[in-house]
Amino acid sequence: VGPGADQATALLSEVFDVVELDPSGTEDDARDLLRNSEASIALVAEPAGAKVLIDGTQLFVAQSALRRIPPEIESEVLFNPELDTATVMVPALIGLILLFVGTVITSLGVVKEREQGTLEQLAVTPLRPVDVTTGKIAPYFLVAVVDLIIVTVAGIWIFDVPFRGSFLALGAYGFVFLFVVLGLGVAISTVSKSQGEAIQLAIMMLLPQIMLSGMIFPLESMAPGVRWIGYLLPLTWFVIGMRGIFLKGADAAVLAVPLAILAVMAVVVFGVALVRFRRDLAPKRRDPTDESPAENPSPMPT
Repeated sequence: VGPGADQATALLSEVFDVVELDPSGTEDDARDLLRNSEASIALVAEPAGAKVLIDGTQLFVAQSALRRIPPEIESEVLFNPELDTATVMVPALIGLILLFVGTVITSLGVVKEREQGTLEQLAVTPLRPVDVTTGKIAPYFLVAVVDLIIVTVAGIWIFDVPFRGSFLALGAYGFVFLFVVLGLGVAISTVSKSQGEAIQLAIMMLLPQIMLSGMIFPLESMAPGVRWIGYLLPLTWFVIGMRGIFLKGADAAVLAVPLAILAVMAVVVFGVALVRFRRDLAPKRRDPTDESPAENPSPMPT
């Protein structure tokens, strides 16, 4: 951005891929691009001199860019000036902990109750399936909320992670994401016959989200054949939202997109889990044709 954008780009190494030129833009515009995750690097070319702004939440990109920027161009790392790993990882670890509680612990708890026969007893009560489901996931929901608060406070106080966003946005992301992971846990429990099978399925759900969500490796560096899987995972959008809230203080309009995607996932996943759980709770009705007619009692002698 800036009046000298065309000339300044010629000073950059060939590894930099210039995707947009804005000669009328200013340094504030460039900072907004990085804050809203619309760019990872911005080159500001003004009459006072050239300057490169780098998104510090993208550790691999930032470290690679700093090694290749010419010394005559000033550089500034935003949102994570020290390129501290903990600053980037703590917001993502919140999602990982919620994912573990909602998926693993919930699925194990529900399967254990099925093995003990508790669900069969509930099936003959007047409670609706939605009431039983709500009662089963409410304790795990409360545990996950407590974990969310503890990890957030620990990240801010112990690891000195900045919090530049809104606690309301943090609560909205946590609430919606919990419905997604709790739905996954209930869905796993409906297809598992034992706790061993439930833990295996839960781990199968956890590993792709850890490796492909952008929590450790940036999505942009992944092969296109694998990258699309990351965009189907709920942890991907939660990590994007958490880093935008904690580190960037992103605009509400920008945060609304990942939140809306998580809301759609929550409706779909939790709806499927509820349907399957309702089927498991539905008592098997006896066929009237299988019942032998009761014998008429003999009349009493008068």
